[in-house]
Amino acid sequence: MALAASLFLRQNQSLVMTPQLMQSIQLLQMTHVELTQFIEQEVEKNPLLEIVAGDDSPRLEGGTSDDHLLAGEERGHGENTGTDEGFQPDLYDSATAGTTATASETFDGGLDNVFPDDAGPRAADAPELIGQWKSMPGGDGEGYDLDDFVASRKTLRDVLNEQVPFLLSDPVDRLIAQHLVDQLDEAGYLQGGTAETALKLGKPVAEIERVLSRLQELDPPGVFARSLRECLAIQLRAKDRLDPAMAALVDNLDLLARRDFATLKKLCGVNEDDLLDMLAEIRKLDPKPGTRYEAGASEAVVPDIVVRAAPDGSWHVELNPDTLPRVLVNRDYYTAVSSRTPRDSADHGFLNECLQTANWLTRSLDQRARTILKVASEIVRQQDAFLLNGVDHLRPLNLKTVAEAIGMHESTVSRVTSNKYMLTPRGLFELKYFFTVSIGSAEGGDSHSAESVRHRIRAMIAQEAAEAVLSDDDIVDALRKGGVDLARRTVAKYREAMNIPSSVQRRREKRALAKASTA
Repeated sequence: MALAASLFLRQNQSLVMTPQLMQSIQLLQMTHVELTQFIEQEVEKNPLLEIVAGDDSPRLEGGTSDDHLLAGEERGHGENTGTDEGFQPDLYDSATAGTTATASETFDGGLDNVFPDDAGPRAADAPELIGQWKSMPGGDGEGYDLDDFVASRKTLRDVLNEQVPFLLSDPVDRLIAQHLVDQLDEAGYLQGGTAETALKLGKPVAEIERVLSRLQELDPPGVFARSLRECLAIQLRAKDRLDPAMAALVDNLDLLARRDFATLKKLCGVNEDDLLDMLAEIRKLDPKPGTRYEAGASEAVVPDIVVRAAPDGSWHVELNPDTLPRVLVNRDYYTAVSSRTPRDSADHGFLNECLQTANWLTRSLDQRARTILKVASEIVRQQDAFLLNGVDHLRPLNLKTVAEAIGMHESTVSRVTSNKYMLTPRGLFELKYFFTVSIGSAEGGDSHSAESVRHRIRAMIAQEAAEAVLSDDDIVDALRKGGVDLARRTVAKYREAMNIPSSVQRRREKRALAKASTA
C-alpha cells in the first residue's frame, strides 16, 4: 500500500470554552456583592456601559412573559426615562421661574411670612448663627452629615482608660498601664508577654507583673487575663469563690471539656452535688469579657428571590429588585462618537470592542436572572408543602430533579444555588437548604427529608425531662413509630453533627441546670 499526502474536509462538533462563556458561567455563581463589584469594574473600563440609579429597572417575576426585559437589556440612553410625551423640562423651568417669584411678592407668600419661626436666623437677630444656618439642608452650605451627631459607642479601651487614673496614681504605673491596655484583643485578653513589655519599657518584670495584677481588678471582671483559666480565676476571685476545690476545677478545664466528671470529682475532692454546684457557677462566668464593648457592624443577608403567597393559593416568585444589576448600553454615545471616527482607526476598533463587550454583559446578566428565576420557581413548586406546613414537610430533593424539570444541566443548577438566598413566609433560607438526601419510610410510603428528620430529633431532645432523657435507641423507636426508618448509628451521627451531647451528659447537665434554678 503506497503512502501519499492528500487533502480532505471533515466536519465535527466540539464544545469550546471561550473566555466569554467562562465569564458567563462565573456570573451564575457570583453573590450580589461580587456581581456589583464586577459590574463596577466593567463600567470603569467600558465607556458605553452605564449603571442606572434608583428603581428604573422593571422586575422579573415568575409567570411573566419573555417580553418583560431586565434593566440589563440593551436600549439607548434616554429611552424609557419615565417622562410623559411632549414634556419639555427647559420650557417648564423657564416659564415658571419668574412666575413663582412674582406670586411670592404679590401675595406675600414667602417662607418668612408663612413660617416666621422656621425661616432661619436673620443677621440682625443673631449674626453668629448665620454660618451654622448655611450648613443646614436647604441653606447655602454643602449640608451636614447626621452621623456627626450620633453618640459614639464606648470601646473596651475607653472604659479601661477612664478607670486607670482612679486605680494608679504614679505616672510611671499609668504609662505601663497604657501600654498594657494597647495590647488587649477584642475579647479582653492580654496578647503580649510581661517579659516583652518589660524589655520595651526598660522596667523590671516584677514591676510589670505588679501593675498587671492591679489592672486585673478593673471592670469588666476578667480583663487582662492571659488564658481562659486565668480569666475565670479572676472572676471567681472577685466573687470570693476561688477556694481550693474551685481552683482545681479551673486548672483542669480540659477534663471539663471532655465531660470527665468522675476524674474531676477526685481532683476537686467533692461529691456529685457539689460538683454540679461548681459547674453552675462556671456557667455564669464570661469567658470573653471584652466582647460586650466591641460591637461590630452586622451585615444583613440580602435575599436574591422573594416568595409571597398569591391570592389564588399559589406562590408568587420574583427576583429581588435590590439585587438586580441595572446596566444599560449607551447607544447614543456610540453613534455620536463612531460617526466622527474613521472606520480604519484604532479608536473605532476600540469602540466596536466595547460595544460587543457591553452587549455580551447585558445578555449574560439577563440570562443569569432568568436562570435564577427558573431554578427558584421549580424549588418552590417542589417544596410547596414546606412553605405551607413547615420543616416537617420538607421533601427530599436533589439537583438532578430540578435540572430535568427545567431542562438544564446539574452543574448549572449547582452554580445557581450557591450563595443565593430566598425570602419565604417561613423565613430566609439558602437555596442549598432545600436540597436534602432521602430517608426511607418504615411503612413503605413517601420518603423523608434528612433535614426534617434532624428537626424531629432536635424537637424530641428539647422536650425531654431530666428524669426521662432519651437515648439513641429511644429516638430510633420514636422515629420508627412516626414512619421514619433510621439506624441507631445514623441517629448518633445526626446528633453529633448538631452538637448535641449523649444521653448521659444531657442527664447530668439537666440536673445541674435544675438544681441551679431552684437555688
